[in-house]
Amino acid sequence: MAFVTRQFVRSVSSSSTASATAKKIVIKHVAVIGGGLMGAGIAQAGSEFVEKTLSNVSTNTDAASVVHSVDLVVEAIVENLKVKNELFKRLDKFASEHTIFASNTSSLQITNIANATTRQDRFAGLHFFNPVPMMKLVEVIKTPMTSQKTFESLLDFSKALGKHPVTCKDTPGFIVNRLLVPYLMEAVRLYERGDASKEDIDIAMKLGAGYPMGPFELLDYVGLDTTKFIMDGWHEMDTQNPLFQPSPSVNKMVAEKKLGKKTGEGFYKYK
Repeated sequence: MAFVTRQFVRSVSSSSTASATAKKIVIKHVAVIGGGLMGAGIAQAGSEFVEKTLSNVSTNTDAASVVHSVDLVVEAIVENLKVKNELFKRLDKFASEHTIFASNTSSLQITNIANATTRQDRFAGLHFFNPVPMMKLVEVIKTPMTSQKTFESLLDFSKALGKHPVTCKDTPGFIVNRLLVPYLMEAVRLYERGDASKEDIDIAMKLGAGYPMGPFELLDYVGLDTTKFIMDGWHEMDTQNPLFQPSPSVNKMVAEKKLGKKTGEGFYKYK
């Protein structure tokens, strides 16, 4: 599923000089590839965009047929490198020369995705957070091949959406997930050792650290299959890192299809 904006309705403001601005791509038309939770959220990221959703968004099941007329393609499909590479390799043939490609991946390296295209200089990471309309943060990831023009264009685009962009090198998990996922897994290990109940761990982190959700609540919300996928990938890259070790509990629940809120049961049960 592809969401296509016919016109991006929030203007971009910049304090840079006219000559510097002319070098950037002003992103007005965007294609969001992927109709799941993240893709749908990204498509309604700006407040003005939400108000004019029906007039500004069209849908299409053939992504290649719509990318020829857009300034930016944001991919938010399944976290599978092969599938992403196949998609971008195909879209690369149909997109305009100036079109920027961006992936919303949360765990895969952007460089490995960009290498499937001929536009590595116009390829970057644009990682939104769930739920996208509510979360203000966007991680903008610049690979060694990403041009400064592309990078600055995506920073401007993020700000125009009303988001707060932060930047990071193309390192596993970027900033948030690189810190968050090991924390979640350490909570699971604490529980697996019998050191504390999952309920008390959740309460402790909410009341003691001020977190809005406890680690087990968050794991269920994110999806245990998603967490396992991230950890498996990182473990494969660095098998000796103690932070990247698999969890027997998570592996067992994923095998039993107890993936969290989306299946009705994870660490907790949901009606």
